[in-house]
Amino acid sequence: MKKFDLLFKDFPHFLHGGDYNPEQWIETPEIWDEDMKLMKEANCNEMTVGIFSWAELEPEEGNFNFGWLDTIIDKVYQNGGRIVLATPSGARPKWMADKYPEVLRTTEDGHRNYFGARHNHCTNSPVYREKVRIINEKLAERYGKHPAVVAWHLSNEYSVTGCYCEHCISKFREWLKKKYSSLDELNKAWWTCFWSHTYTDWEEIESPADHGEPCIHGLTLDWKRFCTEQTVDFYKEEIKPLKAANPDIPATINMMASH
Repeated sequence: MKKFDLLFKDFPHFLHGGDYNPEQWIETPEIWDEDMKLMKEANCNEMTVGIFSWAELEPEEGNFNFGWLDTIIDKVYQNGGRIVLATPSGARPKWMADKYPEVLRTTEDGHRNYFGARHNHCTNSPVYREKVRIINEKLAERYGKHPAVVAWHLSNEYSVTGCYCEHCISKFREWLKKKYSSLDELNKAWWTCFWSHTYTDWEEIESPADHGEPCIHGLTLDWKRFCTEQTVDFYKEEIKPLKAANPDIPATINMMASH
C-alpha cells in the first residue's frame, strides 16, 4: 500500500471542524468560551476563520485590527485545535467600495453593482488586487509562523462569471490578440460571417451579452476561458504574500459547485 507524507507534520490527524465566524459575537466574547467548550464536546480539532472578516480586520483604510483574531487563534490552540486561516477577499468592506467604486463588479448590461453580497468585485481591478495584497501580507506576517495555523484558505468560492467593466473588456481584447494572430483568424474561428458579424477592428469586440451579442459561440466560449484565466491569475497573486512569509504552510481554495 502506498503511503503519503503527512500534510500537517506537527499535527498527524484528520481535520474535523468547519467555518467559524467569531467576529459575529465580538461584543459578547463570553460566547467564544462556550464555543470552545462545544467544539471539544463535538471532537472538533480545527476551525476555519477569517473568511468574511475584512471589515473587522481593516475597519478603516490602513487601520488594522487583529486583536480579536489573536484571541480566537490562541483560544482554539489552547483547547487543542488548529486554525485554517482564510484570506478575506470574498467580501470587501464598505469603505473600499465607497472610496474606490471601480472595485465593484459591473454587470453584463454595463451597470456597476451597488455594494453588498459576496464576490461583488472585479478581480482585474488594480486597486482591488493591491488591497488584497496588503491585507494578505499583513495576515501572513502576523500568523504565517503561528503554531496554530496549519493551512491557508484562499478567499471563498471563487466565482468565474466575470466582470463586464471597460477594464475587463479591454483586457479581454488583449487576451484575444495573443490567442489569434489576426482579426482574420478570429473571424474565421468564430464564424462571424454569420448574420454579418465580421469584426474589422479589435476595439469592436465586446463581451457577450443578452442585450448585444449572445449567439457567437466562439465569443462566448473565449469569454469564459478568459474569465477562468483571470480567476486563476487572481489566485496566483493572492497566494504570493502567504508563501513569501512561510512556504511550508499548504494553501487551498474552494469553488462554487456550478463553476
